[in-house]
Amino acid sequence: MGRDSLERKLVLFFRVAMGWIFLHAGLGQVLAPHFSIVPFLKHTTTFHDAFAIFTGPIIAPLVGVLVSWGQVLIGLSLLFGAFVPFSAPLGMLLMLLFWLAHMDWPFNDGRFYVFVGPDLLFAGILLLLQVKRAGHIVGLDSILLRRRVFARSFLSL
Repeated sequence: MGRDSLERKLVLFFRVAMGWIFLHAGLGQVLAPHFSIVPFLKHTTTFHDAFAIFTGPIIAPLVGVLVSWGQVLIGLSLLFGAFVPFSAPLGMLLMLLFWLAHMDWPFNDGRFYVFVGPDLLFAGILLLLQVKRAGHIVGLDSILLRRRVFARSFLSL
């Protein structure tokens, strides 16, 4: 197996794995009858004031829908390799926001991780997928790019 072949297989593995992580998390929230982001955001410590504004009775349901359906759509995008240049940066943004929300300086996600936590690693993997044009490896981005309407779009990045 050549180096390029191994690299392509690893990129495909990470794209599908991240797609499953996002899809699973999003569907778990979408299908939960009374899902709310408020309990998660109320337990932020380091950046509590920044996240507390999203726990209000008017904005919390909207943010909850955006987060849960955003995760579902990012997951589907990564699984099928479609619109990855669009979904990967959105996924990175979401992961960085989760990372900040978990932060209890200098710890992240409890007392186990110091500074670097799973959300930051996921953001790094998404950056790698963006750089490696992961949607073009056994994905729909390579097919969509052949269409005239997408030929000069963000998919060619």
